[in-house]
Amino acid sequence: MAKRDNQILEILTSQGKVEVTHLSQLLGVSEVTARKDLDALQAKGLVQRVHGFAQLANPNDVGGRLAYHYEEKRLIARRAAELVPDNATVMVESGSCCSLLARELADSDKNVTIVTNSAFIASYVRDSSRVSCVLLGGSYQRDSQVMVGPLVHACAQEFYVDRLFIGADGWIDGVGFTNADQMRADAVRSMAESAAEVVVLTESEKFGQRGAVPMRLPGKKVSVITDDSVRDEWRQSLERSGVDAIYVRQS
Repeated sequence: MAKRDNQILEILTSQGKVEVTHLSQLLGVSEVTARKDLDALQAKGLVQRVHGFAQLANPNDVGGRLAYHYEEKRLIARRAAELVPDNATVMVESGSCCSLLARELADSDKNVTIVTNSAFIASYVRDSSRVSCVLLGGSYQRDSQVMVGPLVHACAQEFYVDRLFIGADGWIDGVGFTNADQMRADAVRSMAESAAEVVVLTESEKFGQRGAVPMRLPGKKVSVITDDSVRDEWRQSLERSGVDAIYVRQS
């Protein structure tokens, strides 16, 4: 993504809604150029154009959350995509980093099958001829746009993959990665049963937060890909917990 696109997302994240005229002034470009940039971001589901204004997409769904710390998430997703070989089948849970991983795979020259419980991801990569998407069944959560419940468990049992990629809402020292939603955490556990390794994709700021529901993935190799702003105390906590960490340097 171009540097100017990142500037636009940062401006909209901080201000919420901006006139296109004012945005062009902030960026130092013409209104025509600003509109073209916004059109490209709107096509990716990151922003909305409304009556001369620009604003972030709905912040309550995954598409809206993609814009928050977009560049950090994209670099994490790009590093995760390097772990996926050509002709692989992987499981991918919901979340903005995971969605960007799916997009990275869709834009690569690899042929990949993605097994997911995320209706958003299935839609997000529908334009790709390289990616085949298998959507696990279950009860649909509107806000997170994922399938949850016992049907996810039953469907996931039909697969076994090398890696499951998941998001996280927080980290608790001595407990591990956490989720804010019980049903989503259960779906992660169900999918983890069908994977040799669980790879967590999350920004560094999540280490200062904690979800109410521990992931609890006993017996599974767990690793994390995050940005290099993780504080030393959390790096030491990960090491004590036996979690392999990859820290992506921010450009």
